[in-house]
Amino acid sequence: MSDEQSSDDACPIPQPADLSNIERSALDPSPPLADYRAAMVLANREADRCLGEHMLLSWYDRDRDFESPQHSSECHQESATPGYVDYGIHHGARLMVDIHGGRFVFFYLPLRGL
Repeated sequence: MSDEQSSDDACPIPQPADLSNIERSALDPSPPLADYRAAMVLANREADRCLGEHMLLSWYDRDRDFESPQHSSECHQESATPGYVDYGIHHGARLMVDIHGGRFVFFYLPLRGL
């Protein structure tokens, strides 16, 4: 094998998730929310407003470094996309609610039309 590799042989650089089909709602309430439970109440309210009836698919709590589904990022350690994001995208999420710049992130699926 030669020391020179063509660009076709190189490992691809991990790319961020494609969120083009997902509505994004960034919320930054003041004062900052106390915890995950307060964030979930706010995110659910936003999902009600944007989607009507909905299902929470995945979420992340940076304060506790905890995600759901649990351990979904274990397979994505070398990826630019966290597991909870990938799970939401590939399970039909249509809304991402981002609170305090990534402190709490929620992915929702609308139930109407299913």
